[in-house]
Amino acid sequence: MSDKIIQEFGAQYAKDEVPVIKPGYLVKIHQKIKEGNKERIQIFQGTVIKVNPGHDVNSTFTVRKISDGIGIEKTYPVHSPNITQIEVLRAHKVRRAKLKYLRNLSGKSLRMKEIPLNLKFWKKPVVEAVKTAKEEKTAEKVEEAAA
Repeated sequence: MSDKIIQEFGAQYAKDEVPVIKPGYLVKIHQKIKEGNKERIQIFQGTVIKVNPGHDVNSTFTVRKISDGIGIEKTYPVHSPNITQIEVLRAHKVRRAKLKYLRNLSGKSLRMKEIPLNLKFWKKPVVEAVKTAKEEKTAEKVEEAAA
């Protein structure tokens, strides 16, 4: 019973459109930062090293970048209201779910093989799959009304 209540409460905070985020993706996160009474957007660009699917609004992902020779990792909740946009820039070929081994690498050894994002064997982003399903349903309704 309490699980239903938690899901209903979390549903009001869930975002409608969330891109598919996988380990090895190079992403740009646009985050709202409040400083006093001013608000600005700060961009953090790095490689996704870990994705915790969680349940509904509890899912998080960890992004790592190297700045001035120091590794910086940030963990973001996917449905956070402070995240305005998540851009997927590139995809790299990885064979692990958690890329923690990248913490020990530096320089050229950090390079990974890049693969195109638009390959057919990649799963469609959730948003596109939902949109195509809605379009198919509306097309069926139009055909039924015409017949």
